[in-house]
Amino acid sequence: MALQFQYNKTALQEIHRQMNIRVKALPVLKNKEAALRLEAKKTRKEIVKIEYRLSERKKLMKDFAMLWSEFDMSLVTLKDVVLKTVMIAGVKVPELFETHYEVKKYSLFNSPHWFPEGVEVLKDISDIAIRMEILRKRAEILEKARKKTTQKVNLYEKNQIPAFEDAIRKIKRFLEDEENLTKSAQKILKNKLAGS
Repeated sequence: MALQFQYNKTALQEIHRQMNIRVKALPVLKNKEAALRLEAKKTRKEIVKIEYRLSERKKLMKDFAMLWSEFDMSLVTLKDVVLKTVMIAGVKVPELFETHYEVKKYSLFNSPHWFPEGVEVLKDISDIAIRMEILRKRAEILEKARKKTTQKVNLYEKNQIPAFEDAIRKIKRFLEDEENLTKSAQKILKNKLAGS
């Protein structure tokens, strides 16, 4: 889209003002983009670590598959997941604060001795899975914000600022030409008046 403007001093001042706003905002946007890129990368690394941790926990559970067949999975239910919102480079992202579980009462004497540890293992696996989902959502939000910021940086850097510079140059040339013509016309008129 071509920049539309008038060839006068008011338009020149407005274009200067608009360009200065973008020139001042550009370094801030570039820093925000870099921070978002870094945070997204850290989040992706964290996801990989958690996926590995979850797979290790699941392997451990498979080793005791015969025992787990005795375990009543309904003993542990997820009651509540408490999230908090944190700001990263001006972007709100979720973060896991805590999880609450409800553990049904069971007889320690009639149940196998490893049931309390089994409850803790289930809680741990659930926490890991919840944390992984939240991190995936966080990575998605950060990546979306980074792309939007990159688009804005490119818009300012490659489109709007050069268009404003070009418009300023054209208006200045027009105003200079207009001033030169006025001076020339005055000189011609003065010479005519002096010659008559």
